[in-house]
Amino acid sequence: MSGTFRPHGLWTALVTPFSADLQVDDDSFRSLIEFQIQEGVDGVLPCGTTGESPTLSWREHDAVVEAAIRTVDGRVGVLAGTGSNNTQEAIRSTTQAKEAGATAALLVDCYYNGPSSLELRTEYYERILGQVPDIPIVPYVIPGRSGCALSAADLAILHLNDPKRVPAVKQATGDLDRMRLDRKLSGSALSILSGDDEMTLTMMRDEKIRGCGVISVLSNIVPGAIGGMVRAQSADDAEETERLAQALEPLLKLVNCTVTGVRTLPNGQSVEVTDKFRNPVPVKTMMAGLGMISSVKRAPLGRMSSAAVAQCRDALRQVHTADPGILGPIEEAFEVRIGQRLGDDGVWSALAR
Repeated sequence: MSGTFRPHGLWTALVTPFSADLQVDDDSFRSLIEFQIQEGVDGVLPCGTTGESPTLSWREHDAVVEAAIRTVDGRVGVLAGTGSNNTQEAIRSTTQAKEAGATAALLVDCYYNGPSSLELRTEYYERILGQVPDIPIVPYVIPGRSGCALSAADLAILHLNDPKRVPAVKQATGDLDRMRLDRKLSGSALSILSGDDEMTLTMMRDEKIRGCGVISVLSNIVPGAIGGMVRAQSADDAEETERLAQALEPLLKLVNCTVTGVRTLPNGQSVEVTDKFRNPVPVKTMMAGLGMISSVKRAPLGRMSSAAVAQCRDALRQVHTADPGILGPIEEAFEVRIGQRLGDDGVWSALAR
């Protein structure tokens, strides 16, 4: 195990950059991690949902985790995404991450096959804890993606039985009452990390939740500003927290992007449809527009509609207008000019379908 796991502050859920031939772009991945470290993150998460883990082969998955660990080289933490809807696969992946030197492992609730909370605890989390010793694990509760959820009671059993092995939870239920129950049942030692960028401050400010940070999607773009916001809130610096929160607000709403579109049927009839472009499609689109990575995603994820791309571009413009220093660090790290990129219609039209 590499270093001591400190589940607080800002952890970036890394995108996985791909080249034009759909292979993992190792150079871009290393550059992104270096940018994160330079901007002061507490840790990085390779191979989460943001990293398009469902479309990575296990060989690629292991290689991406190992590349993150090598690049970080002990400078920050590495929380490796190792979850699966197959317990044996999760055991194998967690073992591999531990042997490679990961600081901790993030395990998402089992998606699609939909186990009960009891089964999640006994047939998934407890089996992994038993077969892969000496590495902390972080349950990831996200019923909107997984279709099931580890209950607050079963989370408390895991945590209270071994606080060092289960020191934290990534909470993405969107349910504040559920988070308050997590705190009530598990007690003060459990670290509750936000899994929703937009809810981070709400969770940190709620005395019955006492969130301690965020595993962030949008910090791929603005790690310095989001980390500064979290640190300011932890230090009770209300003025700085509010300054950053207001400047970041347009961006923090865009982990997912929902727009209305029109489909024309073969018979000529037009039908209005709501399209929800989910993470990591918006963040990758914005990063590509800013010149940080390519826009390539693996199917079934693809290009957004022109209306959705325009929404992302507009949010970045608002942030840049409110405080040019927020996007500013990208310029030196990726050798681009933010104003030029945001003003270039060709850049953004090329990202739309």
